[in-house]
Amino acid sequence: MTCAAQLLTVSQKPKEEPILQDRKEDRTTGEGAGRSRRALVAGSVGNFLEWYEFGVYGYFATIIAARFFTPEGGGEVEALVRTYASFALAFFFRPVGAALFGRLGDRIGRRPVLILVIALMTGATALIGALPTYDQVGALAPWLLTFLRVIQGLSAGGEFGGAVSVMTEFAPPGRRGLYGSWQSFTVALGLLGGAGAAALLATVLTEAQLGDWGWRLPFLLTLPMGLGALWLRLRLDETPVFEEERSPVRPPPRELAGAIALGAGRVMGWAAAGYTFLVVLPSYLQSTLHASFRQALLATVLANLGFAATIVPAGLLSDRVGRRPVMLTGAVLVVVLAVPLLNLLQDEGTSNAVKGVAVCGAGAVVGLMAGPGPAMLAELFPTNVRCTGLGLAYALSNAVFSGCAGLIITKAVERTGNVDIPAYYAAATCAVSALALAKAPSRKGS
Repeated sequence: MTCAAQLLTVSQKPKEEPILQDRKEDRTTGEGAGRSRRALVAGSVGNFLEWYEFGVYGYFATIIAARFFTPEGGGEVEALVRTYASFALAFFFRPVGAALFGRLGDRIGRRPVLILVIALMTGATALIGALPTYDQVGALAPWLLTFLRVIQGLSAGGEFGGAVSVMTEFAPPGRRGLYGSWQSFTVALGLLGGAGAAALLATVLTEAQLGDWGWRLPFLLTLPMGLGALWLRLRLDETPVFEEERSPVRPPPRELAGAIALGAGRVMGWAAAGYTFLVVLPSYLQSTLHASFRQALLATVLANLGFAATIVPAGLLSDRVGRRPVMLTGAVLVVVLAVPLLNLLQDEGTSNAVKGVAVCGAGAVVGLMAGPGPAMLAELFPTNVRCTGLGLAYALSNAVFSGCAGLIITKAVERTGNVDIPAYYAAATCAVSALALAKAPSRKGS
């Protein structure tokens, strides 16, 4: 059976979705509205921190490669591949974290798990900024960096399931798409924050200063941000859904595995195209199209602005017309436009303004999938397995199709010489997502 077929294997039971029902309690006024807003902020802040760090790591990939993965005589491409291998390894620990912390979140509550993962994430990220380099400690340097990336992967795996559960379970009736979209929106803000920090440093520091010590500053900055996020989560209430609606009866393993596979299939295009256009793009532009560091960062900022602009409207629209039509539109557009977009960037005769519009549009298309995605995943699973189920679906998809994106694209371009590889990769994964989404019923709020 092919990988795509496996992702589309699901339980045949007709009541697949939506499992997450709207509660009767009024969360639109008074205390209920205040708790919903606190949940939205506390859930979002961890996502911002997580993706800020992943963005910074991606934007400084070439510098990190030189400082941690380039022994004397090593090539630049080889070092970049090793850097992305470390990047991918962290993603492959996400499913482990999703299973571990998701199970805890389904047993003891969403709140304590979110507090634990933000503490782990903050500590690991800040320590990256203090690590010795290869010149200082030799081969120990990449191992230390990889260890911290593993800790980040574990904590990030628990972050998504807990945060999305909190945000959608506290959402007012008929607003799960809107509330869940803030998870994706803070991903965009985190990537923009990372790009902004990198661009600022690239502007005020010389290239030598940036490579010597300037790259450390964005990682160290996560310490005060993480402490603020921890304070917000300590004030968070447990969700009413978790406290009142848990059932001791868990779905059969086959049915749960089918829902996880279906969820992973639906979001794999979002994962792959998102990382291709929003994170891998800077290194691709530098190493393959020979753009400057500042030009690559500008392109990434524009792509992330387009991404951020469509996420919340897409989530809100999905509450009105359903998750499927909005996400399916985004997946199909990536399939159709990925190659023409990349050809525009490769064409030296294309003006910078047109290239800017193109990368902004690419980000906007990914936002159509990212906006409704969290609510769609939450609606696949009942309360007592929601953290585990949606966390694993998202983590597995990201481990394979996001974490490996930089490694696959860089290695494939190096071996084949085909500079269209990023477009083929994004289009192929979105084609599979379109097939998975086509199997979903189209209902309002589902």
